[in-house]
Amino acid sequence: MAEASISCAEDQFCCPVCLDLLKVPVTIPCGHSYCMSCISDVWDQEDQKGIYRCPLCKQTFSPRPVLGKNVVIAEMVEKLTKTRLQAAGPAVHHTESGDVQCDSCTGIKQKAVKSCLECQSSYCQNHLEQHENLFRSKKHNLMDATGRLQEMICSQHDKMLEMYCRTDQRCICMMCLVDEHKSHDTVSAVAERKEKQRYFEDTQRNIQKIIQQKEKVFQELREAVKSHKRSAQTAVEDSERIFTELIRSIEKCRSEVKQLIRHQERAAVSKAEELLEQLELELDDLRWRDAELKQLSETKDHVHFLKSLSSVSFSESTDGFTVTNHSFDDVVKSVSQLRDKLQQFSIDEAENISKRGKFLFSEKSSLNIYKKNNFSSDDSLWTQLLYELHLRRLGSRRSERNLQMSFVQTNLQSKTCFR
Repeated sequence: MAEASISCAEDQFCCPVCLDLLKVPVTIPCGHSYCMSCISDVWDQEDQKGIYRCPLCKQTFSPRPVLGKNVVIAEMVEKLTKTRLQAAGPAVHHTESGDVQCDSCTGIKQKAVKSCLECQSSYCQNHLEQHENLFRSKKHNLMDATGRLQEMICSQHDKMLEMYCRTDQRCICMMCLVDEHKSHDTVSAVAERKEKQRYFEDTQRNIQKIIQQKEKVFQELREAVKSHKRSAQTAVEDSERIFTELIRSIEKCRSEVKQLIRHQERAAVSKAEELLEQLELELDDLRWRDAELKQLSETKDHVHFLKSLSSVSFSESTDGFTVTNHSFDDVVKSVSQLRDKLQQFSIDEAENISKRGKFLFSEKSSLNIYKKNNFSSDDSLWTQLLYELHLRRLGSRRSERNLQMSFVQTNLQSKTCFR
């Protein structure tokens, strides 16, 4: 009956926000009461709006009401708290996940604080006091509550495992010691623990040392990956720039070769046209003379024939003309050779780039990074990519009819250019 009345009173003095007894109770203008911290947190979230509501009745207030402690309610809550503590008796601790439960509790299990090795049970604070009063004359071996109590008891003799058999490498009880292990090398579990602890600490130190080494390798490897990415990005940007320059240079060279070929074509055609015009005039003159001689040869007048013959000149001789077929096969051959060499050189250097850019990791040495993957170094691979195309014109007239093309391999340590 008393517990029911206490429960009813608690419902009247519970905060609607935290659902617990009021702590520093305050009453807002609408008449509802809250913990000062709870209602303050609710209204703090409404500061931007400037309108403050009661969480229960939704009545609004503006400006924000000033909060003051309700002394009457605070005294009533304090009396209620004392009444509840007196009715509840000693404080109890309910078990949570991972806690050891009291073996003597019925109904709701309380959290165990100690385990008794003789009784093979764990006890909460209340039952532990009863246990100590019951066995006051005979002290039992108590230890902090553990959920592995059964592992510390001999399954054969139901006794505590106090000894360690080095022969069989396992824990035993005193009954095992005088029975099947009496001729074995045995020590107390405490002494064996001290002995093993030294090896355990050595092993732990070694593991920590390995962890430090691995962490160092991990950091180095991560930094190497970042460096590799930066280097690769720089190499991509540089290669794009160099290839753009290369394409521009090849386009310029192509244009110059085309202009030279067209220049030679125009020069040769112009010369040929002059010769054709001269030959045409000479042919016309010769045809006229041929017709005159033919007409003279058919005349019957001997006097006219002899007089006319003396006016015809046979001593004049025509200049000889030599027809030469100029070919651009050498130009095509030279350009084809340049293409073949560039293609083969590109294939060979692509393999070298693939080999030099590898990122290697050796498990034996933990970290082995091939550091010669700096693509943007001074001896860039691209400076070895081209042969210089050299176009020259001779100073004599003969150079106007002949286009000389030669390929000059550049110094591999200098930039490749077209001249």
